[in-house]
Amino acid sequence: MSRWFLIIAFVGCHRAPDPAPAASRGDYCRARGTFAPLPLGTQTGSAIRPAHTFSIVARDPVTGDLGVAVQSHWFSVGAMVTWAEPGIGAIATQSFVEPSYGPKGLALMHDGVAAPEAMQQLIAADKQSDVRQLGFIDAQGHAATHTGAKCIQFAGGHVGDNYAVQANIMGNDKVVPAMSTAYEAAKGDLADRMLAALDAAQAVGGDLRGCQSAAILVVSGKRSETPWKERKLDLRVEDDPAPIEELHRLVTLARAYDQMNQGDESVEKGDMKGAVEHYGTAATAVPDNMEMKYWQAVALAGHGQVDAAIPMFRASFAADPGWAELTRRLTAPGILPDTAEGHAIVERILREAR
Repeated sequence: MSRWFLIIAFVGCHRAPDPAPAASRGDYCRARGTFAPLPLGTQTGSAIRPAHTFSIVARDPVTGDLGVAVQSHWFSVGAMVTWAEPGIGAIATQSFVEPSYGPKGLALMHDGVAAPEAMQQLIAADKQSDVRQLGFIDAQGHAATHTGAKCIQFAGGHVGDNYAVQANIMGNDKVVPAMSTAYEAAKGDLADRMLAALDAAQAVGGDLRGCQSAAILVVSGKRSETPWKERKLDLRVEDDPAPIEELHRLVTLARAYDQMNQGDESVEKGDMKGAVEHYGTAATAVPDNMEMKYWQAVALAGHGQVDAAIPMFRASFAADPGWAELTRRLTAPGILPDTAEGHAIVERILREAR
């Protein structure tokens, strides 16, 4: 991990523009006119953590990446539903949630038990399996889904090639087929395809109650003694009027920061051409993010390209004078050289960019 990432994480108070206010997206969650009525019946079972929702677990057959994505009308759904381990598998545990399906299922898959068998072992040991809904996939692409008989309708799931989708308390019975069709037709990487499935679910009706939170978790297909290094995306929207839209924004932002990190690594290797390319990709993705612009300028200035950096500093300083003050403080830790030359660079930046 580059030193620039550590710096960015520390000062990360600047962010891309906030999402549109709830009032402008009032119809988004409700998907008006899509609900199909059901007769009254009895629903019994655990009342613990009723995360009624729709989700997908999937494996990219090309890269081996594993992932899970979810949306629900429940606060912080990602903290309960999404589980994944690099090179092992991914799990969604929902409806009347029993979170232990996550770690227990991954442990079984870690020991070589295929996802469908791991799921069945845990269901057999669960006295309230009839109110659970699950999606399991392992590193070999074996997928399984379970919808308990007492999950609130509309509820169901589907297993496809290297994926499984599942949903409960939906506005209608179109959600699961829409997710399956969208995932299979989508282009891009695993995150793109899982987001397409969530978009499709919402478009045909989604959760009967609307929406509140969403999450996406993507890990590599490589087993590792340092699994935290193999986590590619781990993003949560805890509470938002249009959480899938916000999740899209966060995925874009995460990819842009990854480009920044790659740019920093190129700088450390002396590959300024590669650095400029990575920084440019990040800036194109989120052009209004002053933090990215600022640290790109710092990297360039620290490697002799002050002329190229000055316009970036100027834009950052104009957006927030705090960046100018921060620039004064960069020599002490050696981010810019703590030498006479380094101090002269700082003075030039402050003189010309302000």
